[in-house]
Amino acid sequence: MKPKVLCTHRIPKEGIILLEKNFEIEVLDKNLSIDDQLKEKLPETKYLIPLLSIQITKHHMELATNLKGIVNYAVGYNNIDIEAAKEFGIKVTNTPDVLTNATADLVWALILAVTRRIIEGDSICRRNAFSGWFPEYMLGYEVTGKTLGIIGAGRIGSAVGKRGIGFDMKIIYHSRTRKPELEEKFGFIHYPSLKNLLKDVDILSLNVPYTEETHHLISKNELEVMKSSSYLINTTRGKVINETDLIEALETGLIAGAGLDVFYDEPFISERMRKLKNIVMTPHLGSATTNARNAMAVMVANNIIAIEAGNRPPNLIPELNKKK
Repeated sequence: MKPKVLCTHRIPKEGIILLEKNFEIEVLDKNLSIDDQLKEKLPETKYLIPLLSIQITKHHMELATNLKGIVNYAVGYNNIDIEAAKEFGIKVTNTPDVLTNATADLVWALILAVTRRIIEGDSICRRNAFSGWFPEYMLGYEVTGKTLGIIGAGRIGSAVGKRGIGFDMKIIYHSRTRKPELEEKFGFIHYPSLKNLLKDVDILSLNVPYTEETHHLISKNELEVMKSSSYLINTTRGKVINETDLIEALETGLIAGAGLDVFYDEPFISERMRKLKNIVMTPHLGSATTNARNAMAVMVANNIIAIEAGNRPPNLIPELNKKK
């Protein structure tokens, strides 16, 4: 019998084509409980392909007696109990790098949409409510020459900052590790103090992984430091921001606006947030380009093929990637 690959959701055919010759592939029914189906099918599963939104717990791994790999279809993997995976000897992989440009592009789409009031303008046109422009009509915020703050200068954060150079922006960053190459080659300026960075930014882009340390990284105290004319952009994880504090800041004008691709209890979005006029929201579209999603599917397939061949998978997560 072919080894079984269980997908919580259908992935692009580019990945399926690589797997279908040597593996049995099953996709869960999206109309039924994912968790109930996992509990039923995990005992016979050798490789599991979940999305970031699907929590894979120790209990799931206890059921999955044949499981050799959890191959996340995402760059993040905080949905997986990594300590349990270590305990059971299950390899965990992700899909880094391939969604960098797609996500960085979306950051800039959100920046321009919220600062130039694109969504409001589109709504006016669709309602046939445009009666002609005048000098103070629909004034927005010009980003050229302003200060772009990057929190988390990894692949995506760096790509966001590099795009800001085209707008003649001053690029400042706060990161776990200093990036001399970004400073020397692109003129990024390192801020050891998060508070000092927040004081200086006009546009703030969050690009950190979600961990215990980054939980509520931005809350009332941080928002109070920012300029009232500043904008916050989040494409990383919803819980990096205290969402209640952000809503209050947007309601009271503590900051000018926000662009969000992720939410605290995703996919739930609170009514208070949905009523805000100074926010642009997208439904977790960071990697939603054909190129990125296809590349992710190929990466997932190659990780499975490597594990099955007894090799170290190319995208083994850092916590498990320590050579003995």
